[in-house]
Amino acid sequence: MIENTCCRKKERSDEEKRLLINRLSRIEGQIRGIRAMVEKDAYCPDILTQASAAAAALNGFAKALLSEHIRTCVAEDVRRGSDETLDELLDTLQKWMK
Repeated sequence: MIENTCCRKKERSDEEKRLLINRLSRIEGQIRGIRAMVEKDAYCPDILTQASAAAAALNGFAKALLSEHIRTCVAEDVRRGSDETLDELLDTLQKWMK
């Protein structure tokens, strides 16, 4: 479920965008590979190994994004005296850790 996509934005440097998009492209490739394995009736443990690798890659993407969010958005808002971003971060972490 994607929430709050219509109004809120975050300015990212070209380098940050490039790194995130590269990670996502690799993950897309992994997912396509898994699909091909299923289509070719690959052995279940082999597919599960690849699924685990894709899950780890997606988790790595999320960690990188979270780290950047804390360093920029959260830190900037805390410096300005706004604790709302901290509450949002805690809520996000609760959802992410399910």
